[in-house]
Amino acid sequence: MLEEELYEPMRAWLEQYLTDKYKGHEIIVVDTHSERLDRALAKYDIVNEMANGVDIQIDVLGIARKQGKAKLFFIEAKKTKLTLRDLGQLWSYCKLVDPEEAFLLTSADLGSLRKLLVSFKREDLLDFGDGKRIKKMRVGKWDVLKERPDLGSLLPKI
Repeated sequence: MLEEELYEPMRAWLEQYLTDKYKGHEIIVVDTHSERLDRALAKYDIVNEMANGVDIQIDVLGIARKQGKAKLFFIEAKKTKLTLRDLGQLWSYCKLVDPEEAFLLTSADLGSLRKLLVSFKREDLLDFGDGKRIKKMRVGKWDVLKERPDLGSLLPKI
């Protein structure tokens, strides 16, 4: 399976997730793997100064908008075992843009990240936010048959 084949099912799942969670919001979910985040946001009249001119490419972008305020959601898709590099890529995007939620999902296995997050109990590696409110990236396995995250694999456990 190619990584690109994961984008549409992940997009559809995120759209349903946001529709269920953010009732009364305008929900937009798009595959943005081939364009910079600032350009993708501009199509929906959203300006994020931290994204302007920075080469950030999110695989799937979700937007929940209400009364002129937009919440952003990221999915970074992988088809290989997850590594610290994969987590670092999403973490840096989250530190710059501060989305409401961010997911790192793989169709393979949690790989070396499982050891770091579970065995060494380093869930602090998932932290991001503006300093006032700490958020956690969610890391997990994508179930290609059910076309949704394997909820049992998602870390941190909520």
